[in-house]
Amino acid sequence: MSRNQKQAVLFVALLCLDLRTHVGSAPICPHGHTGCHILSLADLFDRVIQHSARLHGLSSDLHSEFEQYFLPSKNHIGRVYRKCHTSSILTPNGKENAQKLAREELTEVILKLLTAWRDPLSQLHQSMAHQQDFNSFSSNKALELSDMVHELRKGVEKVTEKMQLLGMISNSVNGLSSSEALLPASESGEAMSDYELVYCFRRDSDKVQNYLKILKCRIVPEHGC
Repeated sequence: MSRNQKQAVLFVALLCLDLRTHVGSAPICPHGHTGCHILSLADLFDRVIQHSARLHGLSSDLHSEFEQYFLPSKNHIGRVYRKCHTSSILTPNGKENAQKLAREELTEVILKLLTAWRDPLSQLHQSMAHQQDFNSFSSNKALELSDMVHELRKGVEKVTEKMQLLGMISNSVNGLSSSEALLPASESGEAMSDYELVYCFRRDSDKVQNYLKILKCRIVPEHGC
């Protein structure tokens, strides 16, 4: 198990310490356990932001490896500026525009971006595993990213539930379900190359990290903002 995988397991374990509500003085915990520690909303935000930072860092590492591999052939590099498959998700451009979005809308954008990436990253891993150009370490990074995206989405869902329970956002928030996830394709309708997927994911993982920081500062501004 790699360092990032161990951190992901710890991330989920910490999130599971959170509660949905109280019954009397005893909290209701996952799997029916009682008496466990309640994480504050600020703590939950810190955990998902830390996880998103690791996710973006790993995506940047994989992107750098792809650039080193494709550097002799700049034809690959030049083609990645087509629209990413998540371009249909309306995302705010820049911090100022993100701050103008309603809390519910910004939360939905984060969930939609995360949902749109889990399957493509799993497919990326399978594609890389069948290519001799990539070592197993690089292809395993793609699989690790897929798992981390799934765990981060679960974490953001926990944060969303907590915000709803505290009345900070409405119950209308709804991200795409996995069955509605967007399929990666270029503007021409052709399947996106592995390099394009990595390029687009690094861009989107950076957005997710930044949006989470902005959302935290709007919800709990007294904690580190």
